[in-house]
Amino acid sequence: MIREKWKQFFEEHRLAKWKIRTKLAVLILVMATVSLSVYNALWVSQRAVCLFLEKTGIVTFFDEEKFVGKLRAEAVKYRVPLELEEAQWDEIEGFFDVMTGDGYTSVSIYREDGDLYYCGRLAAVLSRLLYGTLTDESMSRLGERVGHAIVEFQNGTFYVEYRSYHRALFTYPYTITIVALCVLIFLAVILIFIGRVIRRILRVQEAITRMSLGDLSRPVPSCGADEVGILAAELDSLRKTLDENITREEENRRANQDLITAMSHDLRTPLTVLNGYLEVLKLKKGDPEKQEEYIDRCLKKTGDIRALTDRMFEYALVYEDTETARLRQIPVALLENILRENCDFITLAGFRVEMALHPGRQYMFGDEIMLKRIFSNLFSNVLKYGDKSGPVIVELSPDRGRIRITVANTVKKDAAEVESNRIGLKSTEKMVKMHQGELYTFDENNVYSVKIWFGT
Repeated sequence: MIREKWKQFFEEHRLAKWKIRTKLAVLILVMATVSLSVYNALWVSQRAVCLFLEKTGIVTFFDEEKFVGKLRAEAVKYRVPLELEEAQWDEIEGFFDVMTGDGYTSVSIYREDGDLYYCGRLAAVLSRLLYGTLTDESMSRLGERVGHAIVEFQNGTFYVEYRSYHRALFTYPYTITIVALCVLIFLAVILIFIGRVIRRILRVQEAITRMSLGDLSRPVPSCGADEVGILAAELDSLRKTLDENITREEENRRANQDLITAMSHDLRTPLTVLNGYLEVLKLKKGDPEKQEEYIDRCLKKTGDIRALTDRMFEYALVYEDTETARLRQIPVALLENILRENCDFITLAGFRVEMALHPGRQYMFGDEIMLKRIFSNLFSNVLKYGDKSGPVIVELSPDRGRIRITVANTVKKDAAEVESNRIGLKSTEKMVKMHQGELYTFDENNVYSVKIWFGT
């Protein structure tokens, strides 16, 4: 929770909008300052560190007890020169060679009371402790170890003072260690920063890979407000746009397919009607006036077919997303004539029709071509699924300020075996909705009825 809050705070803060190179430059400057501060603090504290290591026995630079034992053992072999005789001085040099041979120990011999200096030798390392050098600076902080002992020589008892500079051995390893530690701190933070940037880039790369494979459902993760974050945000915007375009294209393709299928179905219906009239005319039976009427209806049906095909080509040319109804005020008598024509047609097919057409209103808003398609589909279903033994009831009447049309027929027993994709009914329902109307179907007691309400 706390981590998320800090992350949110950082992302909302102005610093989050800095460019990566600016962040990196500032981070390098800050970490250089921190590393130098850590180095300085550890350098100043080197005496405390050294004393701690000596106290805990982790390192031992100078074994004082062992040194004093060696000092006493060697002293009895030599005489301390009390006069300026060269032979005596040459003799004591062997003692100093043994006791200061490691180069880090100084030995001085005094009179027993410690007041009078006789002879001594400085540690060889002192010649290398030039002023201002790293070792000199370190030894000034570490300090030498000083001790003394009363020692028996061949010519008497003397006061011997010794100084250990072995802590100079601590200088270079300690310096290398703290430099390595500071460099590690510096590089660790820089590498963590770079690693986080790389991880964000990898997340963007994974998102790009998913998109290239067609997965547009998963969002691109948020990656801050810098260049990587902007890239991720723009990539996510591109993903959404592509997803919307593909979805829209799929919907358009499906709508086009549905429209073409519906148009094909609607064209088949008037062609069937036209074929029926032509077959009746071919028989050359009946009243000549009726034949003339049938010819007129055939011509009208060819006009309907032409209008439908024109609408289809027009739609294809202007690339409409969906088909729309061209609503205008039309006489209700036109709707009544459409119903009568379809009733006459199914009558010719052998159905018994019971009509009750009482419009009650003179005008309504509708699309004439689409209304013809609606009822051509309905009566085509009657021809396909209706039982000729039962009546087809067609009603047109006013209902609460609207117009209600009912088409009901008895369903034949083998209707379930007739192949159907219900395209006609779906197309009809869609066209009714375009008229701001309602369509309901009922199937009770082997009677299938469709009720449609149109506004006026």
